Amino acid sequence: MLLPEEGAAAVTTQLTFGSQRHWAASLALGFDAPVGKTRMHKMDFYGPLRVQRPFYPEGDVCHVYLLHPPGGLVSGDDLSIQIECGDNAHALLTTPSAGKIYHADSCDVIQKQQVNLCIDNARCEWLPMETLVFDGAHGVLDTCINLHGNAKFIGMDVICLGRPASDLPFSQGKIEQRLSLYHDGRPLLLERQKLAGNDPLMLAMPAFQGATVSGTLVAYGTDARETLVEQLRAALPEREGSDWFSVTERLDLIIVRYLGHDSEQAQRGLRLAWQILRPEVIGLPPCPPRIWAT
Repeated sequence: MLLPEEGAAAVTTQLTFGSQRHWAASLALGFDAPVGKTRMHKMDFYGPLRVQRPFYPEGDVCHVYLLHPPGGLVSGDDLSIQIECGDNAHALLTTPSAGKIYHADSCDVIQKQQVNLCIDNARCEWLPMETLVFDGAHGVLDTCINLHGNAKFIGMDVICLGRPASDLPFSQGKIEQRLSLYHDGRPLLLERQKLAGNDPLMLAMPAFQGATVSGTLVAYGTDARETLVEQLRAALPEREGSDWFSVTERLDLIIVRYLGHDSEQAQRGLRLAWQILRPEVIGLPPCPPRIWAT
């Protein structure tokens, strides 16, 4: 018969794993346009990362949905996504559902997701669903965009801390979010955000002001930036209840930000910004991925 202390230790042993836990998965996609229509000519994968078949709702533009069947990151997960777009290619990439970073269960082993986008004289739209960071998660989200030549790009990122609607705030754990964008090797945007559960930054006025959802959209590849900034500011309310939107332009980038408590509101606002920006930046009218309607 186990003593209470022995029983607790046994339960702990059953629910945790070693500090060396490491589950890697990778996906490398390549796009080109040898005869005008973009094709996905390369797909290398390892582990649970896949794509559905390419869709062509716009004719020559390749729409791709990235799939991670487990549905979220657990301790030791290490996802690597590499996207390469060659000359004249045009790819739009999204995900069918929100990403998740679950509670760490392996001696604080970090959950990692790395996304590298290399765009050469091409057009690329990176529009994933939001990422939900569960209480107790230990995660790193790292997105690096390398643009070359006449590349045009619109990218979006939304992150949600905790699950306040279920009374499960982000009170413990840690999350690091990195976003970098370069054009021909020149850094245009370098951001790094580190937060821990109950971090004072969560409530600080110059930081999150108690908000649990943040979002960023960046666009590069147009000379009509001043006009677009005015249009975006007219379309997006600076403040609506507890939600804030801001629009800025710096170093040839248009940056739209959201801060609030509603991931759906963040997606609606940033997708509206995408619809306004796409004709000028990408040169095509908006064509939302079909998966967004489900």
